[in-house]
Amino acid sequence: MTKTTGWDRGLVVTATGKGLIGHAGAVLLRRLADRTGLTAALAGVLQVGTGTGWRERAPVVVQLAVAIALGARNLSEAEQLQAHHRSMFGPSVSDSTARRTLAAMDAQVLSVLARARAGVRRHMWSLLALRPGGFSWLTIAGKRLHQWVVVDLDATIITAASKKEGATAPWKKSYGFHPLAAWCANTTECLAMLLRPGNAGSNTADDHIRVLSDPLAQIPGQSTAKILVRVDGAGASHELHEHLRDLNTRRRTVRFTTGWKITDADEAAIARLPESAWETSLNQDGTVQDGYFVAELTGLNSRPGWIAGMRLIVRSVRPSGRQTRDLTAFEKKTGWKYSITATNIHKMTRIRGSHQIQWLDAVHRHHAVVEDRVRTNKAMGLHNLPSKSWTVNQAWMLTANLAADLDAWLRLLALHDEADLVLQPHVGVVASALVVASAGSGLAAASEV
Repeated sequence: MTKTTGWDRGLVVTATGKGLIGHAGAVLLRRLADRTGLTAALAGVLQVGTGTGWRERAPVVVQLAVAIALGARNLSEAEQLQAHHRSMFGPSVSDSTARRTLAAMDAQVLSVLARARAGVRRHMWSLLALRPGGFSWLTIAGKRLHQWVVVDLDATIITAASKKEGATAPWKKSYGFHPLAAWCANTTECLAMLLRPGNAGSNTADDHIRVLSDPLAQIPGQSTAKILVRVDGAGASHELHEHLRDLNTRRRTVRFTTGWKITDADEAAIARLPESAWETSLNQDGTVQDGYFVAELTGLNSRPGWIAGMRLIVRSVRPSGRQTRDLTAFEKKTGWKYSITATNIHKMTRIRGSHQIQWLDAVHRHHAVVEDRVRTNKAMGLHNLPSKSWTVNQAWMLTANLAADLDAWLRLLALHDEADLVLQPHVGVVASALVVASAGSGLAAASEV
């Protein structure tokens, strides 16, 4: 018999992270869901049935989350991916069964599921605290944010190629949805996500407040004592700032940084800054960032109605070629491009120098990591919403969030000693390392996929 292909002759075990099977991590993801209690928690909420051919809904959702993490973009692709794993997980779940499962996850079920997720997350964070080095506290510009949980809010556009319930034309001249989400910068978990029509406003305070309440419920109680919330310019509203201020209690400290829309009054205040007020900014590693400057604008620009104690920090950079088209008359005159950060941080407990404007500027610029979270979530199920039904798409979005959680937990627990992998989202990268990082039955099972 003549062999027509020889693809299998080149399969080797390697540590390079190149040329490996993209879904080699399916076994570890599923075992992680089972052993951490996620599958059991879902089983306590989702519908239970009897009869020949009935598929328990919790494993259906978990297997769908695993398929999404491995690249499935719709229910049909998830079914095909699961067919590759049938020798380990049993028969694949049909796309119709998966759809019925998602369709049953209405708003009431999603609310109960959120509480179940919070319980599992509490267990996971207790495990993370037991790792060598402990919980993953952030270090920004040389300062460690010990015991501070950082929450980043951001919105993104999910385009739709066909008419779907809730899909509308957003302001960015496309068509689809405009979800708003909150991520934990410490762990890269997606704590909450609100599905919104495409024409939902980017700076809608009510949506920001609603989304912010969900991650606070997801964060384990002992970790809510110190919260830092970061939002881009969409967060510069009276209502959100007042809400963040009012979240402070005797047992909880909430600090924030948000972007700021520059007005003529701001430019007039910048013009009054003496040359000596400008300080050289810092890189994320704490080194000096030559050619970039920051200054304190608080006091020079008194806007009535904003919360007491709010600080304004202005940053100046030389405009890029793309930015020159959008410069104001004042910026063209000075030759600098300006941006302003609003914050209520005067100091952060046990962080020396946390009042300094250079460091606060670096803290807010670190918010840019949320763009990587958005990119990763779109690579794991959120590039497209697969159904015409709003309910099904909401449930798919939650399942994609579960996939993001599994991806984060696997990296943080199993790969915590691999510096290049522990904070690199997307299991496509992780799966490449599993062949090396896994041991025992995990390695054997992964090699069978």
